[in-house]
Amino acid sequence: MLREIKNLKKAAERIKKAIKNKEKIILYGDADLDGVCSVIILEETIQNLGGKIYSYTQRKQTLIPKFDMRVYFPDREIEGYGITKTGLNYLKKYSTGLLIALDLGIGNFKEVDLAKKLGFEVIIIDHHEVLNKLPKADIIINPKQKGDKYPFKELATVGIVFKFSEILLKNKLTKNLKNNFLELVALATLADMMPKKADNEVFIKEGLISFRNSWRPGIRVFLESEYFNNYPELTQKISKIISILNIRDVENNLPVSYRILTAHSIKEAEEILKVLIKKSEQRKEKIKKILEEIEKRILEKKDPLIFEGDVDFDFTLISSVASFLCKKYQKPTFIYKKLKRESQGTVRTPSGINSVLLMKKCSKNLLTYGGHPLASGFRIKNKNLEKFKKCLIKNLCEK
Repeated sequence: MLREIKNLKKAAERIKKAIKNKEKIILYGDADLDGVCSVIILEETIQNLGGKIYSYTQRKQTLIPKFDMRVYFPDREIEGYGITKTGLNYLKKYSTGLLIALDLGIGNFKEVDLAKKLGFEVIIIDHHEVLNKLPKADIIINPKQKGDKYPFKELATVGIVFKFSEILLKNKLTKNLKNNFLELVALATLADMMPKKADNEVFIKEGLISFRNSWRPGIRVFLESEYFNNYPELTQKISKIISILNIRDVENNLPVSYRILTAHSIKEAEEILKVLIKKSEQRKEKIKKILEEIEKRILEKKDPLIFEGDVDFDFTLISSVASFLCKKYQKPTFIYKKLKRESQGTVRTPSGINSVLLMKKCSKNLLTYGGHPLASGFRIKNKNLEKFKKCLIKNLCEK
């Protein structure tokens, strides 16, 4: 008997009920590519079922009512990671509705409680590591939760959402629509660096075949741009596309990856791409400066990890910085942006060191933490930074 991910059918029935009853639906997604592509697939799935959307226009600062669903992405640099109090306060005027958290939420215990108090019904679709307990959401879909018998646990959220869309759409999932979704699944699975095996291997293979002939303007514009002529292999192009789509450019609360991948025309997508290419060159220089600064600091240090932060570090660049340093020095790497009272950080670890379990041992020092074994994040009060570092070193030395 083929096992399926726990609660997929239960969540599908709930969404169908919401569409039928014209309830408000909010898609609350992480702003990285996994979260963005997950939102797009579920958004377009619900549209195909007759659901409707309140969408932002890119040319005006106001919301134009078109339908009865909203999309929201928290700004990590301002709000932090996950379901945030800021986000819920913004959305509370729609709080008689259904809030679907995508690629986040599994560690947001207090925030889910707040969402419920505000009147939301909460569904979480996430693939990050489950911590000590589950939040009190109405429905949770995560292959890593207790009682889930689906054999493959390393799906990106976008892969889970694709399987969800198959259940929701059934015979309405045409070959063209399936291929269109698989392009996004492949892109986000690669961006999230998930293992290229089992379901993921199939998603990537089928998605890349379709990618070459995509009708989506936001993909076509990359394939047709002269900027990518130096990357003859499709895998090279996609690696560069992922890098560019990770650039921070928020407009009307929407990350640039969402705006370009949902663009309605090549012309619209081209205008966005011009901005991204310019920012890409600026980004390289900024990353170089941060790396030079950190490498000067760690030159004489003999710590078993890299633990560095600064008020001047650009939060949108520290993930790339951490990845580079971790790969070069083969040490767990914690890089953070220091704010007035708190710091937000990103973590990368070499193979064999689970960053989430490592932080779990020091969680008394943290406000929030979570993610993948090799790539995760944290939020901490500045007064606890040194305690956190010492705890991490102690646990690494005891291994």
